[in-house]
Amino acid sequence: MRTALDTNVISALWSREPAASQVSELLGRAQRDGGLVVCAPVYIELLAHPRATPAFVNGFLAATNIRVDFELDEALWREAGRGFVAYIKRRRASKIPESDAPRRLLVDFVVGAHATQRAERLFTLDPARYSGDFPRLRLMP
Repeated sequence: MRTALDTNVISALWSREPAASQVSELLGRAQRDGGLVVCAPVYIELLAHPRATPAFVNGFLAATNIRVDFELDEALWREAGRGFVAYIKRRRASKIPESDAPRRLLVDFVVGAHATQRAERLFTLDPARYSGDFPRLRLMP
């Protein structure tokens, strides 16, 4: 069972957040279950981490056997579009004033679509961000 990773999972490790040891344990389990993958936008976000350099990111991914999927095809973009439309419809239907409602980044929809199309589940520290827009997506843990 391949697991796609959200940026916040790896960032939690690198930033030594309180959940880092639990994240590390869950990553090990996911690796044993079938491997880990990140999509190209996650790779780009990792490069922007305050503690990261390209050599650090590439070394970490190689050392942890996390594969980077740079191929984002039409089916993936269409899936991201479906998720984005669902989000926009919910946003428009909500009673929250436009200025007070949190905005989602397009990269979240690409991450969700990638996990839906190319993995069996997504490991994220923010599952609520994906559950409404990608109802078929299995979330870890």
